[in-house]
Amino acid sequence: MVLISYFKSMNGKVTEIESCEPGCWIRCIAPTNDEINSLIAEFAIEPDFFRAAMDEEESSHIDIEDESTLLIVDIPVLDRPHEKITYSTTPLGIIITQSNVITVSTKESPILSEIADGAVKDIQTNLKTRFILNILLRVATRYLQYLRQIDKIFNQLEKKLRKSMKNNELIKLLDIEKSLVYFSSSLKANEITIEIRQAIDMSSIYLNILSGTMDAFSSIISNNLNIVMKVLASLTLLSSIPTVVSGIYGMNVDHLPVPFFWFPITLSIVCMVVAFIILKKKDML
Repeated sequence: MVLISYFKSMNGKVTEIESCEPGCWIRCIAPTNDEINSLIAEFAIEPDFFRAAMDEEESSHIDIEDESTLLIVDIPVLDRPHEKITYSTTPLGIIITQSNVITVSTKESPILSEIADGAVKDIQTNLKTRFILNILLRVATRYLQYLRQIDKIFNQLEKKLRKSMKNNELIKLLDIEKSLVYFSSSLKANEITIEIRQAIDMSSIYLNILSGTMDAFSSIISNNLNIVMKVLASLTLLSSIPTVVSGIYGMNVDHLPVPFFWFPITLSIVCMVVAFIILKKKDML
């Protein structure tokens, strides 16, 4: 993956170019120290701008130094570690110089990739203010998109949770709650920079709904012991069947039905199979 790339609007489409030109967009993804020093020397940028943009804990803010401006916003990120979907946020640094716009991030962002690939129309890299507003619009749109996805996942998990006695769905709800906390705090920080009231309201609403749901279903955690006891009781019931049958045929009495040695064994097995099927259908095993 190229760490620093250059893009410029040509014929109404964003196109990658080989070197820096006035009016182009410079995209930096986890640049090295040498590359950062080169950009600092070429554009006379404050070194702290890059350090802030590369800091994962940096919050949204604006800094102005001489003829350069740093704008940091938190952007949403969708991670899939081991097919487990999680949402988080990461800072995106936007440095505005006299002739160029530089974006700095620690990882590749689909928001910027869509612009770089030409998927977003009417992008003019030479119109710096308009270009930055387009990026911020894409950020706000992506927040809303991910919030709708979270709402859909939440509704699916809630339906499963009403029917399930296990904690897998509850653990997934905890992951969603963590994602909403990330989104809520990042959106509130971004509010000082861009107007994203709709996304903030949606995040707050979903977080409140999720908190209420978590409280309503928090008792499921205590069902762990009940589930274990239920399984143990079922196993005890199954193991007691051959004991009862052998106890009956072990009594010193005459005239027991079918007094053959194989009959109690067969009867025990049949009863255990029938009991196992019934318990399985009742979700007791």
